[in-house]
Amino acid sequence: MSSDTPPPYFNISPDRALSELGAPTDTGGFAAIAEACQRGRQDLVDRGLNEAGRKELRLFSTWEITKYLIPVAAAHFRRVLRQNPDLPQGIAKTEGGAKWFTLDEVLRLRAHFGAEGSKTKDYVPYRPEGQPAKIVAVANFKGGVGKTSTCAHLAMSAALDGYRVLVIDLDSQGSMTSIFGGTVEDEWSTVFPLLARHYARAQQADNQRRIDRGEAPVALDDTLSEALKMRAGALVQPTHWPNIDLIGAQLNLYWSEFQIPVWRMQSRGWKLWDALVEGLEADGILDDYDLVFLDTPPALGYLTINGLSAADILLVPMGASFLEFDSTGRFFDMLHSTFQSIEEGENIAARALGRPEMAFEWDAVQAVITRYDGAQQAEMAGLIQAYLGRTLSPFRQDYTALIGQAGESVNGIYEADYRDFNRETYARGRATFDASYAAFKTLLLGIWRRDELAARDAGVTAAE
Repeated sequence: MSSDTPPPYFNISPDRALSELGAPTDTGGFAAIAEACQRGRQDLVDRGLNEAGRKELRLFSTWEITKYLIPVAAAHFRRVLRQNPDLPQGIAKTEGGAKWFTLDEVLRLRAHFGAEGSKTKDYVPYRPEGQPAKIVAVANFKGGVGKTSTCAHLAMSAALDGYRVLVIDLDSQGSMTSIFGGTVEDEWSTVFPLLARHYARAQQADNQRRIDRGEAPVALDDTLSEALKMRAGALVQPTHWPNIDLIGAQLNLYWSEFQIPVWRMQSRGWKLWDALVEGLEADGILDDYDLVFLDTPPALGYLTINGLSAADILLVPMGASFLEFDSTGRFFDMLHSTFQSIEEGENIAARALGRPEMAFEWDAVQAVITRYDGAQQAEMAGLIQAYLGRTLSPFRQDYTALIGQAGESVNGIYEADYRDFNRETYARGRATFDASYAAFKTLLLGIWRRDELAARDAGVTAAE
């Protein structure tokens, strides 16, 4: 633009502006816009479906398996396959070409190397015996920080590493559900029935106390009666990943944000924040998986409170900018106010009755800088690190072109075939998410090791 050219907001003609203006929008206009978005969404989703109309995970080459998935030399890998014809042998897309394997076959190969290979190598990922699954919540109430993509890629990384993973979508927008190809007809296929069941059981306990006092019980409505029949396992659906399952979400899940406070008013003693975790524990879900990832809504509502209360590990993605740093600080302030309020409310009664006081605790809370541009944001990231210290992960997740390209086809980076990209772009994009998982895995293994040693010490003390 020439220095003599005025800025574009000068000399705008009202008549020209009027000629470009559409008609006013009424309530029905929202439906039309939503329908257009739905058509576009379905078109994008369909691009990732196979001929049967389902998402299908790509194959993995021998090069990729030996470089990224199983710590073994390619020559030794091929030799082991020749010596064990009962193992998956893969398929060659051209005569004499590279062998390709499904992830399910990779998991079988990993198990074989874990049983027969060197004990000094991590063929099978570490998880101490006797410890339940760890629940990981990814949360922030600022949108656009990479919350859902971070959660999805950590889940995929853990699955590629050999862990059994459950992903729970708590966000009624259902973005995580779309990534994993989930189908959710209504709120009864989301976590809603678990929350309703928890409240229904609280109501049953209240009714028993009413009966004991000689009062008439309060009848449970149809929703609560139906919820009492539900089990968490019925909500779990398989995905196109053999070791990732999903409890999905859709728009009707948002009704929980209105229904939960109504229930709370009807039963002041109902511990609403325990509804999700106690539902998962009661139905044995935490025994079926190694890791449970919770994708929370971008707001500190009742669903997020349930997710955070259930979590052992809280990850908070944030960008390296003033506004996102400021917003994240306010998020932590709201977390403090919310959970302190719950503790104080519960402990007034606990002290009066001489019972132990409650206190929330998380194994680890860590902020993670995402979509990082080192050329532009290094100074701000350093400042944030100085203020947050160990709360902020020293690892910074770079933004690469691969993130955008994978997102255009509703795929995660690990679902993308490396042959569809410039090799340098793929390597750079893959490297930042591999490093992101390495930082998370370091946190996870440290926590599991601490739990393992604590359990061992407790056993020794009990024996003495």
